[in-house]
Amino acid sequence: MTRGLPQDLAEWLAARAEGIDAGDVPADLILPRLGDAGLARIGVPRALGGSGGAVMDGVGTIAAVARESLAAAFMLWGHRCFVEFMVQTPNHALRERLLPDLLAGRVAGASGLSNVMKFLAGLEPLQVAARPDGDDLVIDGTLPWVTNLRGQGFFVAAAADPADGGPAMIVALAHDDPGVRRSADLALMGMRSSDTAALRIEGVRIGRDRVIAADAPAWLPGVRPAFLALQCGMAIGLARRALAEAAGTDGAGRGVLAAPVTALQARLDQTVALLDAGLASGSFVTRPAALFELRIALSDIVFEAVSLELQAGGGRCYLQEPGQGFARRWREAAFVPIITPSTVQLRTALAAMGRAA
Repeated sequence: MTRGLPQDLAEWLAARAEGIDAGDVPADLILPRLGDAGLARIGVPRALGGSGGAVMDGVGTIAAVARESLAAAFMLWGHRCFVEFMVQTPNHALRERLLPDLLAGRVAGASGLSNVMKFLAGLEPLQVAARPDGDDLVIDGTLPWVTNLRGQGFFVAAAADPADGGPAMIVALAHDDPGVRRSADLALMGMRSSDTAALRIEGVRIGRDRVIAADAPAWLPGVRPAFLALQCGMAIGLARRALAEAAGTDGAGRGVLAAPVTALQARLDQTVALLDAGLASGSFVTRPAALFELRIALSDIVFEAVSLELQAGGGRCYLQEPGQGFARRWREAAFVPIITPSTVQLRTALAAMGRAA
């Protein structure tokens, strides 16, 4: 799964990581830069305009971005998830219409499916409804937290509960659909240049050609492994960077940390191998609990990794200038367990299945 970034992109992200976190880098510069490097095409079949490979290759790409900037990786995750929805949709006409611009990064893709992933696990009701009106659908509801809501253009996937009964459906809404209202950017503690905001959806009329999946409960179990695995890429990349920083720190007494750093690196590698194996075998489709447990394990590993970086760096990590990168990674680590579905929500779902994590 090891995948690096083009050197110019890695340098660009490294030079701007603090600005991306603080909101000083315009968000509309980031996704096009990732798209120009071909990152959205990785793991997408060549027949659909991608560069080939498997979903795990996409995980590796997100991990490589997260080593430099978790905010940029979060944007790539949301975008790559929407791309995956297009790859897996039975609506081939919608795919052919949207996928070229998405793969190139000309239009942002936003995954608004956190709500339905929790709905699928029995954690909360759907927050969006759809009612038929002639040949069209009229959509109403809210999406309280969505990333990649780019002012220059975005598509967002939303799960809608049909007013006339039947299974929930997944629809694609556009930034310029009348009735789609984006809030101001959310006042996050970090990761400010990620175009993260809320959406209010009021009387949005769309044609049925915008339906990504007509039967969400039947379609989503096949998509969920990619959704969560790509999300795991953020934790993998951040943990690797923190462990590299810890291992690279010299100084009196730091040698005592070599053994725990090596042990945690081995745990990380083993967890990544299990993620790879589960994706390759397709077992996560019918055994989602195993994937939930890996997502939780990676969240725990991230916290241990940044703690080792802190111990290795000592007081330098608490000084404003030399500790700047560490302070950002500490905030980034605090974000990992609350990415929806959060580790608490995943533990709740596992408890309902009779498993503990």
